[in-house]
Amino acid sequence: MVDILHRIGVTGSSPSAVYETLTTIDGLAKWWTEDTVGDDSVGGVIRFRFGEAGGFDMKVIENQPDELVRWEVVEGPEEWIGTQVRFELKQEDGFAIVLFSHEGWKEPVEFMNHCSTKWAVFLMSLKKLLETGEGDPAPNDVKISNWH
Repeated sequence: MVDILHRIGVTGSSPSAVYETLTTIDGLAKWWTEDTVGDDSVGGVIRFRFGEAGGFDMKVIENQPDELVRWEVVEGPEEWIGTQVRFELKQEDGFAIVLFSHEGWKEPVEFMNHCSTKWAVFLMSLKKLLETGEGDPAPNDVKISNWH
């Protein structure tokens, strides 16, 4: 199994503010994709859609206020099914730190390279949202290839 890993620091923010953005439909739609619907409570399923590129459904596995958000992919691209997405949060030297991982890929296929870059794009959108009040969610995100 292989994982995608990223780390960002958000200035002028707190783990609490990041947590709120990661655990509400409204917050998620402001940095990841505007087409976000579903049940954001533990045990609920959130549906993320990206136009022609399709989308995926995430089951909310765990929410620990100001510390951890964890989802499991229950519908979407074959390579994503059964993987987990984790956001660990902490405060460090004036930054709200987000340790991101997309865990449990069966093998490092080319699609994983694409997804790693897209996760970075969207994590920068999260950072921008929290620092400026405006993110770049899909469909306004940076397109990196024909896979979007």
